[in-house]
Order: sequence, then structure tokens, then C-alpha cells
Amino acid sequence: MNSRSSAPVGRAAADVLRIVSDPGTPVFATVQHEGGRRRYGYWRPLGSAPGQGACYVALPTAVCDELHAARRIVLGEPLVDPARTTYRVRAARAVTPAAAPRRTAARVTPLAA
Repeated sequence: MNSRSSAPVGRAAADVLRIVSDPGTPVFATVQHEGGRRRYGYWRPLGSAPGQGACYVALPTAVCDELHAARRIVLGEPLVDPARTTYRVRAARAVTPAAAPRRTAARVTPLAA
């Protein structure tokens, strides 16, 4: 059963999916224990050379929540600490329908005349 939405996504959602799908960009969701506030983000280096620094980049929560509800992104195993729970966010794998069994033609022996 494929319950993942195949509906087209808008530009903001496409940007989020591009970031989440990049294996070199780990994206995380944090849920605050008090209030249940959810935030999505990733750590981005400022340059490719070592020592150039990095910054935390927040992703739009509403867009990420919509992608999660549509099963376009999934949350990994929880890492719980006293103030929050953190999940790794990944793009959902596309579920392809099972291949139909191949029909092979029976070998026909010509009738003797």
C-alpha cells in the first residue's frame, strides 16, 4: 500500500525536500518537551575549507510539518534529553508498485501433418 502523497509540491517544499535528500546535509527535528514546539534545521558550513565556521539554518516548520503529514519526509529514532527530543529527518523512500508477474508464452509444438 502506498500512502505517501504523490501530489506536486510548491517551491518551499521542493527546497526542503532537496535539502533533506542531500546525504551530506543531516537535517534534524527537535520537539521541546514543554509545549511540544517542533523545529526543523540543519548545520551548514560557511565554506568548503576547514576553519571557516558554520551556522544553524532553520527550515520552515509549517512546510516541514506538511511534508511529514504527507509522508514525504520521515523522522528517525528519537534521542531524548531532559528538555527535548531530537529526530533525524530523511526523505521518504518512494514506494513502487510490485512488478506484475511476467507471463511467458508456452512453447508450442507444431502438429504433424
